[in-house]
Amino acid sequence: MFSKKKSISELLQAWRYDEELKENIVHWHTLDGKAAEYEPFPEELHPSLQNALQKRGIEQLYTHQREAFDKAVQGVSFTAITPTASGKSLCYHLPVLQEIISNKSSRAIYLFPTKALAQDQKTDLNELIEATGEEVLSYTYDGDTAPGIRTKIRKAGHIIMTNPDMLHSGILPHHTKWVSLFENLKYIVIDELHTYKGVFGSHVAHVIRRLKRICAFYGSNPVFICTSATIKNPKELAETLTNEKHELIANSGAPIGKKTFIFYNPPIVNTTFGVRRSAVLEVRDLSKRLFEAGIQTIIFAKSRVRVEMLVTYLKSLTVKKIHDESIQGYRGGYLPSERRAIEKGLRDGSIQMVVSTNALELGVDIGQLQACIMTGYPGNIASAWQQAGRAGRRQDEALIIYVAQSTALDQYIVNHPTYFFGTHPEEARINPDNIIILMDHLKCAAFELPFSMTDTYGEFTVQELLAYLEEEGVLVKTSTQWHWMSDRFPAHEISLRSAAQENVVIIDMTLPQNKVIGEMDTYSAMTLLHEEAIYMHQGTQFQVEKLDWEEKKAYVREVEVDYFTDANLAVELKVLSEDKSAEYKSATVSYGDVSLLAIPTIFKKIRFNTHDNIGSGPISIPPMEMHTSATWVSFDLPENWSEEQLTDALNGAAYAMGSFIPLFLHCDRSDLSVVPQVKAVHNDRPTIFVYDSYPGGIGLSERVYDILLSLLERTIEHVENCPCKSGCPSCIGAQDSIGDSKKQVLKVLNILKDEMEWLP
Repeated sequence: MFSKKKSISELLQAWRYDEELKENIVHWHTLDGKAAEYEPFPEELHPSLQNALQKRGIEQLYTHQREAFDKAVQGVSFTAITPTASGKSLCYHLPVLQEIISNKSSRAIYLFPTKALAQDQKTDLNELIEATGEEVLSYTYDGDTAPGIRTKIRKAGHIIMTNPDMLHSGILPHHTKWVSLFENLKYIVIDELHTYKGVFGSHVAHVIRRLKRICAFYGSNPVFICTSATIKNPKELAETLTNEKHELIANSGAPIGKKTFIFYNPPIVNTTFGVRRSAVLEVRDLSKRLFEAGIQTIIFAKSRVRVEMLVTYLKSLTVKKIHDESIQGYRGGYLPSERRAIEKGLRDGSIQMVVSTNALELGVDIGQLQACIMTGYPGNIASAWQQAGRAGRRQDEALIIYVAQSTALDQYIVNHPTYFFGTHPEEARINPDNIIILMDHLKCAAFELPFSMTDTYGEFTVQELLAYLEEEGVLVKTSTQWHWMSDRFPAHEISLRSAAQENVVIIDMTLPQNKVIGEMDTYSAMTLLHEEAIYMHQGTQFQVEKLDWEEKKAYVREVEVDYFTDANLAVELKVLSEDKSAEYKSATVSYGDVSLLAIPTIFKKIRFNTHDNIGSGPISIPPMEMHTSATWVSFDLPENWSEEQLTDALNGAAYAMGSFIPLFLHCDRSDLSVVPQVKAVHNDRPTIFVYDSYPGGIGLSERVYDILLSLLERTIEHVENCPCKSGCPSCIGAQDSIGDSKKQVLKVLNILKDEMEWLP
């Protein structure tokens, strides 16, 4: 256990007079605490539940908890949007337990986006049940559940806590073993609704449709309860995800602790090119200050590589202490036992500092952290507030430090704090209409229950699609029904979380007994697990000795080197079909289907601390082909530019535009790609493509078709206001810009804006 040396207020007082820090802190912002707003317990609340709450010191409910209870018992599906640590779990625990205590045959499903969250909530729920003295059986059902108790769970479990992956492949295909659950299912709880976006959300929308189809078969019609962090369109997302009408609970009655935000911009180290010192190195130095002050801190980084770099840097702080585990990394790819141990260490205080990807952004209980550092903007407002909410969760004072990177989006955010504090969060988009995803789940649905000749599936008319599957040999048609006839098990072939359906397994060859230490999706593996790549795990460096692409296995060996690796992808793109189009004076904006070929080209070796490029090499991995959806704009330039000038201008415009899409849509920067072509294959005109980074598309690029003018206006404003002379990583992406690069990029962007504003 570490000893607390300084309070947050003491630390901040010292920092205000620290000359080294003052130069880089561009904004301080304090959010005052807020008192709680209460409502009395509902009259119908079961006495044992009242007693259990009073044992926890709860004598009344927050206003949003009472509103949630009232709607649930009336049979109304709803979505509750309240801040982190606002007691959202009681919004569903109370009505579910009320129903089960009153009617022991009733059942509920709790759906969490990760196994960690389900395990965490199980502990909280079981404590509440124990305090009631009632016999309510709640279980987690996931890949870690022991086979010996699975039968008991299926027959006697009142509340089943699971994740979408297990529901998809472990429960729905075996519904005949879960008859008592589906016949008596009263509530379906979907926690962390905002995580169900993009390709994952599009898949889960179909898992829910399959779940509802099975419920209807067994005669149940459950109420949906969704809870979420703040997003722009929670009601729309919940209704699209569940194919059900929802009411919205948006006013939180929970108290809020005082939070101090510091916006920190690293110093410029190259004035000519506007290059700033690495955000990773600045975070390392700030973290050291917090560690020495005894402040328990969570540090968020946007990639596995950055997490491991920071863990490597920070572990040097404890190198003299034997077996000191007070600094840890946390990310996807770690084994479940490692993650559970880290979560426990954060709660009991034996871990003082954790460096995480967004894996800890969700509501896993990791105790009362005092500070949060964001290494770069998380990509959207909703994620930023989720990360900030991990500090000061028990209404105590908290410190949140946002350290900007040199990218255009980061520089916009750090210089526009009013955007961060005053803007509505972005939209979260899903696309259940994606034909690839729809066909995958239609196969699963047909495996689970036959389709009649008049059946629909969710909101979809599917008879023609069923006929196609018959031609493919996976369905057989009788006089009245379509039946599954393939010997394949369709759910096992579909991953809900990635476009590619296979992961690459990472095998450590350092010791004679090979050991699996993690896994990675195939698209990421192209640039992170190629041969000679440096893969980092808990601060330990491994070099990829061999990548067996056919078998999807990467063999690594522990090394100690002073560099990390970074790789490039080249993309070839062509238009397949055009679904809609708008003509302007001399520009055309279109939306449709495109084909692209992703080709890994070279990797670079980059030295720690200085970030110098110290070598490179080729990557030998076959190209990956993908069909997806895109919005593209083709236009004419009013003067004769050389091809080199035009290439530079288009690349700069594409970089700048791509940086600002996350200001409008709740997506990661990597969910959409922006690629320019000097002469597009389909029309020989300069063209900028914005495409979904997933097979079949997930609806994001279609929204870009609608917001293109707003996107161009925001992009131009930022590039014009950037203090550099000829272009830099903070505006148009170039690090070696000379001459009129910035001016030419602005000319391209303004031509496009003028076109969009022109009305025929």
